[in-house]
This record gives sequence, C-alpha cells and structure tokens, in this order.
Amino acid sequence: MPELGDLRLDKSADVEPSLGTSDRRGLRIMLFGVVAVVLALAGYLVLRRPPPAQPSGNAAHPARVTSDVVLAPERGEDIPLPPLDETDALVRDLVGRLSSHPKVAAWLATDRLIRNFAVVTVNIADGQTPVKHLRPLAPASPFQASTDAANAVILPASYIRYDAYADAVASLDAKGTARLYATLKPRIQEAYQELGYPTGSVDEALKRAIVELLKTPVVEGRVPLKRSSVSYTFADQRLESLSAAQKQLLRMGPRNVRIVQDKLREIAPFLGIDPATLPAATVIQSGASR
Repeated sequence: MPELGDLRLDKSADVEPSLGTSDRRGLRIMLFGVVAVVLALAGYLVLRRPPPAQPSGNAAHPARVTSDVVLAPERGEDIPLPPLDETDALVRDLVGRLSSHPKVAAWLATDRLIRNFAVVTVNIADGQTPVKHLRPLAPASPFQASTDAANAVILPASYIRYDAYADAVASLDAKGTARLYATLKPRIQEAYQELGYPTGSVDEALKRAIVELLKTPVVEGRVPLKRSSVSYTFADQRLESLSAAQKQLLRMGPRNVRIVQDKLREIAPFLGIDPATLPAATVIQSGASR
C-alpha cells in the first residue's frame, strides 16, 4: 500500500491512486458509520450546515459551525451477530435494505466487508490512502488532465467519474446508517482490535477519519498541476501538502467533496458526535489561468 508521500496524480489509469477507490470506501465507511468518514455512513438527522463564507483572495475564512442539534446516538438492533468470519451475508442484507444504489451494491459484492471497513477507517484516520483494499471499486475511466504541460489542470471529466459515488453517499439514510454501525459495532470493534489496537474504541478512529475528511478544502476553479515524467502533483503547495486521504477526496471535485462532507456532518449527531466539535468548511479559490 502506498505511503503518504507516494500519492500522485498519475497519468496512467492502472496507477490511479485510491480516491476512486477511496471514494467508494468512503461509501463503505459511511455505510458503516465510519466516516462516518470515508467512509461509515448512512443516516443522520437533517443537520443543515450554513453555507461557506465567500472567499476573499485565495482562501475563505472557515465558517463557524453553530448548531442546536440534540445529540441522539442511535442504538443498534437487538439481533444475534455471527462470528466475524461469517458476517458478510448479514452485512449485505442490512446494507441492502439501507440503499439500493448500484455503487452500494458493487461494494457489497466484495468480501471481508467488516474487516475492510475497519482497515479503511484506520487508514483514513491516519491520513493514508486505502488503495489496496479499494482497487476493485476504482472508476473505469482514467484520471484526466489538460495536455498543456506548462499550464496543466485537472479536467472536469476527471471529477465526473466520481459523481455516481457521491450520489450513492447522498442516497444513504443517515439515521439508518448510524443504526447499522451500532448494530455491527461489536464485530467492527473486533476487527479493529485485530489490526493491533487491543484497547481503545473504534469510535475514536471513526471520528478521527471523519475529521480528516472534513479538513479537506473545497477547491473552486481550475486546479493547476505540475507534470513530471510519470505523474502529476498539485502546483498549489497548500494542496500538495494535504494528506493522501485528503488528496483523494479532493480529486473527486468540489461538487462531490461537498456531498461527502455534508453527509458526514449529517450523520455526526446520530453517532454521538457534536457537530460543533468538527472542522468548519473551508473553500479555496484556485487562481489557475485559462
């Protein structure tokens, strides 16, 4: 699995970093209540986030998040849970009831769902990209940038690849997702402990993952790139210095970043997370020339 410093905007489809993959993982995470970040998610109270302040210059001042939302952590369903190795069938059934979106169904076709969810959650919480675990869900089309080497930018078509994934996230019922997470939490906790965390709660990792994704700025305008012999990097050092997980989310484009982040904020109260403790939205206006 690539480390943080290895995340690049590769020009070849087979080297495409994980956001396509992460995306979907994000989907998964949301489905599980994880990203909740990236990725556990599905149901929340309709918590309306105030629109981000209009930027002056290159970056907008983060809007202060104020909310009178009452925290109401969802309780899990009282059903018998099979051993961790035998949970895939149950997860497919429960998540299938939550959303019939084709992209959600595609995720359910994979195996080791709870274990993958735990790994992806920890990866995102640590700022890493879970490429290895999400590659089967990667977009079919490659990353696309303009061919002008001197003024390369990400093309809109590259963002559109992720529209269906963001729409799948938007389709998830927030409250139901949080309930699903609570129902499966004993097995998710078990999978988390298998990763080398014998103490502590997976809830903590989930919140860190959510915070990591919410720190990703929404970038409006054309995003300039630097081109090397085999890859692209962000020309704006503010973007290039982001974590691998944040770069992956950023590559989904401003529309989709907002959808994912809005869903994460929506689910927070149902996970027992006070929205006021989450990072405020940040918008960056790109100054790329046409």
